[in-house]
Amino acid sequence: MAHSALIDLHDLTLGHDRHPAVHHLNLSVHAGDLVAVVGPNGAGKSTLLKALAGRLAPLGGHLHAPPADAVAWLPQASSIDRSFPLSVAEFVMLGRWHRLGPWRKPSAADREAVQHAIGAVGLTGFESRPIGTLSGGQWQRALFARLVAQDARVVLLDEPFTAVDPRTTDELLALLHRWHGEGRTVIAVLHDLEQVRRHFPLTLLLARHRARFGATADVLTDAHWDEAQRLQEPFEEKAEVCEVHDPHTGHEGHAPHGAHP
Repeated sequence: MAHSALIDLHDLTLGHDRHPAVHHLNLSVHAGDLVAVVGPNGAGKSTLLKALAGRLAPLGGHLHAPPADAVAWLPQASSIDRSFPLSVAEFVMLGRWHRLGPWRKPSAADREAVQHAIGAVGLTGFESRPIGTLSGGQWQRALFARLVAQDARVVLLDEPFTAVDPRTTDELLALLHRWHGEGRTVIAVLHDLEQVRRHFPLTLLLARHRARFGATADVLTDAHWDEAQRLQEPFEEKAEVCEVHDPHTGHEGHAPHGAHP
């Protein structure tokens, strides 16, 4: 089946251990879109990005997206272990993994790409520094450098500016705009709504079992945000089941509801 959208979701339900976090989501994102994903805590924002990155299979519905090796995904910084003894340059080289594989040694082009990536985020001179010694802002720059080295056409970012100083945030936002100008597709989970209004032309407002998507000015209204807050309820172990469609068998199934509509 041909798809005009780069990412196409239809009746998509996502979750962990059969507990849905995102219910029956419909969404189309086109190549070159710059999209912010916002919503209350527990709305399924990180779960959605994980699925788009190919790390989480749907509970039901349809998900059309580029293959995982064509997507650069940055999970929340706090979820990444920095205790492994890697230098900044070695860490950024991990962004070339999809090109190198497990056996091939980095070429001169790979090393040049890594050096360019480190310079692009303002970490020149830090190449030999152990990643465990970096400050919060420096670590976030190193994470972005790995994305630059990966050179993917789709970039997924999960709260990329949390606990980062304003100067670093501004410089990394400039990098996002550069990617957008190059025609890359960027989708970022954010919590600073004013930041979203200033920098992201499109917004997905997610509230687990309802979503709004479109121009940021139209989506991020006080009324829509208040509605999302009301819809977002705590997870209930004994909540009603949610009907989901198995994309492989075409059969209907049941998964426990995370919140009542």
